[in-house]
Amino acid sequence: MGIGDRLKEERERLGFNQTDFAAKAGASKNSQYNYEKGERSPDATYLAAVAEKGVDVLYVVTGERKPTTVESISPDTAKFLEFYQRVTDLDREVLLRMVSAFAKAASIDGKKEND
Repeated sequence: MGIGDRLKEERERLGFNQTDFAAKAGASKNSQYNYEKGERSPDATYLAAVAEKGVDVLYVVTGERKPTTVESISPDTAKFLEFYQRVTDLDREVLLRMVSAFAKAASIDGKKEND
């Protein structure tokens, strides 16, 4: 998996289509397309802009995820983790299946919107 693939993965993880993501990064949709296809490499200005939107730039460039600090977790996520830690192992399995199903449905819905 190359930089373009990881950039696309991050864009989709954040829920953006190419046009909106490019605009937030100060780039054109054509540039975004070329970055994701691996035909061009994003410059530092672009990477700094997408980092401000939540892109894990270290992952995009190197393929390695940076550790997540407690300060970077949203209050909703922290609340979910707190509940998750309080339930039984069996309930955790159910929660993971539910979250997986919701994520899959969101991914399918997102693809429909982008088509």
